[in-house]
Amino acid sequence: MRMKAETPGRITGGRLKPLAVGCLLAALGAAQAIGGGQAHAGEAARTVTVVELFTSQGCSSCPPADQTLANLAADPSVIALTFPVDYWDYLGWRDTFARPDFSKRQKGYAKVRGDNEVYTPQAVINGSVAVIGSDEHKVRGAIETARRSGHGPSVPISARVEGDKVIVEVPAGAPLPGQRTSLWIAAFREPTTVSIDKGENTGRTVTYTNVVERWQVLGIWDGTAMRVELPLADIAQDGTAGCAVILQAKKHDKPSRILGAAKIDLLSN
Repeated sequence: MRMKAETPGRITGGRLKPLAVGCLLAALGAAQAIGGGQAHAGEAARTVTVVELFTSQGCSSCPPADQTLANLAADPSVIALTFPVDYWDYLGWRDTFARPDFSKRQKGYAKVRGDNEVYTPQAVINGSVAVIGSDEHKVRGAIETARRSGHGPSVPISARVEGDKVIVEVPAGAPLPGQRTSLWIAAFREPTTVSIDKGENTGRTVTYTNVVERWQVLGIWDGTAMRVELPLADIAQDGTAGCAVILQAKKHDKPSRILGAAKIDLLSN
């Protein structure tokens, strides 16, 4: 399902809950590089690929893409996130997870790429390349191409849980020239099955994986090493499976290339 891209609004992340006053953002004297990727307490992480799936419960073409996303989520070298959009809600079924900010994020990507292609299901790889999300072969091909190109997330972010806190560290580095770079965190749900009673998917039961439910901008990265601490309780709520930490450039205030990423699996902590 396709639609014409509208002019997206400012995308700064969904501020569902402000960070606690105790959140610390500090320069680090000499940051030690750790590979970016999945991270547990005391565990170095690996280089990863970030896949964002823009999907809708009201889109009949989307269930195969939702399964593809679930398959990718099982790969520790992939950070797979589901962003349900709301622009198909008028077709008869209101998506139970959709948020306007997710639709704006997708439209912002389309503007930055210059193709204005906004449709569901759409998978965006590392904030740069868009492919049809239901074609697992194409999605995996795009992931492999991104890895071979060397233009994937390269800033080695560390993310871990220590006691009742989430600790995120970003080493010193070089942001993309002329682009503002933000560090943000997204909490995602454990797999959730939804029975759809109206619209194009009437009568279907679909399971959604790693649906983003809360996201928060942690700060602006200017190339200086930084450290962020925030209460785990601000991230982990009932049904939260984990969180992704993304370092992402913005072009004309719209999301662009992902420079670094890490994931914390809260269910294993």
